[in-house]
Amino acid sequence: MSEVKILVADDHPIVRRGVAQIIDSDPGLKVVAEAGDGQQALDLIREMRPDIALLDINLPRLDGFEIAMEISRRDLPVKVIFLTMHAEEELFNEAMDIGVQGYVLKESAITEIVEAVKKVAQGQCAISSSLTSYLMSRNRRAERLAAQSPGLMSLTPAERRILQMIAEYKTSKEIADELCIHYRTVENHRTNICRKLDIHGNNALLRFALRHKSELLG
Repeated sequence: MSEVKILVADDHPIVRRGVAQIIDSDPGLKVVAEAGDGQQALDLIREMRPDIALLDINLPRLDGFEIAMEISRRDLPVKVIFLTMHAEEELFNEAMDIGVQGYVLKESAITEIVEAVKKVAQGQCAISSSLTSYLMSRNRRAERLAAQSPGLMSLTPAERRILQMIAEYKTSKEIADELCIHYRTVENHRTNICRKLDIHGNNALLRFALRHKSELLG
């Protein structure tokens, strides 16, 4: 495997430098950029095109979630790992919903951080061992929902098309313009989709669309 290029973003200089040194100590890994805030991280990602962005969630200006979603929206060939102190299951699930490839706790051993980077570089998912139960719960919940709900099959072709466009990070106005329909029609479709799929909460529809993007394209 060729040398893996990594960006490290953390607003604490000591933590950021320490993580970078840990990664650089492995001959197959190379930290090509460091950032102290989210906007700087995104600018460097666009400029340097690292293979992996290792991001803290709580970054100033743009947080880790906003960076990850912008990477996806721009279709940048960069994989994302969250290196964070947050062990809450809700945040873990939100990260998985938007397509983050790794979720590693800062309290993890040095070897776990390095191995996470290597696994994600090889196309695998990397999760701290202490969070394995979250992944198991997530899989069980997905299985139950699949069994209990008609899911995407309950949507009309128009609703599926709009959901697909939502997964491409398009706004209601952009969808309306592209489909040559009224903005309010798109909003009505969004409401009906949420009702049929029992989706509630801010950004919940976007997270659902991202999670099922491959099915919508199929």
